[in-house]
Amino acid sequence: MQAHIGQPCLLCGADVTGTPLCPGCLADLPRLPPTRCPTCALPTPLGEVCGGCLKHPPAFDSTRAVYQYAYPLDALLQHYKYGQGLHLAGFLAEQLGHEIADRPDLVIPMPLHPKRLKERGYNQAGEIAKRLARRFDLPLALSACTRAKDAPPQASLPLKDRRKNIRGAFECKVDLSGKRIALVDDVMTTGASLSELAKMVKKAGAVEVRAWVVARTLPMR
Repeated sequence: MQAHIGQPCLLCGADVTGTPLCPGCLADLPRLPPTRCPTCALPTPLGEVCGGCLKHPPAFDSTRAVYQYAYPLDALLQHYKYGQGLHLAGFLAEQLGHEIADRPDLVIPMPLHPKRLKERGYNQAGEIAKRLARRFDLPLALSACTRAKDAPPQASLPLKDRRKNIRGAFECKVDLSGKRIALVDDVMTTGASLSELAKMVKKAGAVEVRAWVVARTLPMR
């Protein structure tokens, strides 16, 4: 009988078959606590809306997220995003899929500017969105929204400058009247990019916008 050919776990190097992580490393990924702000997915004591969302409500209505953006998941996502780790898209979509119970009318990924898409070769949010749409049998609109402004990467900026940097970055030229939309991205940090995109989607007629993200950055204590 021919033995299965394994591959090394991306985090510890142990032999695995058919999955990028061994069971131990998968269990060690930093999951978000079950009680979170329903709007932005930051942890809250009783699952209530957090103070930030009460004071400055984002344009999206709710967020589904799986992990904290912390070690070792941050290294895994960096590899996926910048290290040609396209093979991780299915794994990440599967993890996010476990968090999703509601069904929107349409799935839209966070768009990349054409210049960055050419540099990277693929849109990391788009690849996750494709697999989620397939899993839940949902319509997918890869090009419904575009990134018209090639602003500096959000991760390179101080938190206070991110809203200003992303303002006016997106265009949405399709009619989304009456639709419930899920916006897909790999990481939510401040939520500024997703909120700006949600604003454009609602301007195009959407009545509800949900954010689906693999990881959520938690504020420094």
